[in-house]
Amino acid sequence: MTSDSELNPAAVEIGRFFPQPPGIVWRALTEPDLLERWLMRSIGFAATVGTHFIFAVRSQPTGEIACEVLAARQNEQLTLSWVDLRARYPARWVVDLALRPQGRGTRLLLTQTGFDIADRRQKMARNVMERGWTITLSRLHEVLDQVGT
Repeated sequence: MTSDSELNPAAVEIGRFFPQPPGIVWRALTEPDLLERWLMRSIGFAATVGTHFIFAVRSQPTGEIACEVLAARQNEQLTLSWVDLRARYPARWVVDLALRPQGRGTRLLLTQTGFDIADRRQKMARNVMERGWTITLSRLHEVLDQVGT
């Protein structure tokens, strides 16, 4: 277990346990219809390194997140670059989703890096993203419950 003092203050780090095996969690991370149910609608997404795609943001006005798949190891890791094109001062973040078998389920560790917390805007963005990911991972849990084991 990681203590708060060991966490990187310039990163969002959230761990969650899901009772489904890694293969089911991987499906929710990589199948566009499932991904849309807990995160956002993707345009052009494939879990293949080098794939550039867009997430359509559910907001008014609608926005876009430009992404690239940086790493994709089936049932183990999905890493994306992430640039919010709505931002006045866009920053490039990296979102890493690591899956580890744990008992009969899966431990997911979401890490988002690239925040410059010396910059007030970036520190605020980091805090907003942490709250957002917490809610989003709850939706992932709901989707996984519907998908089954």
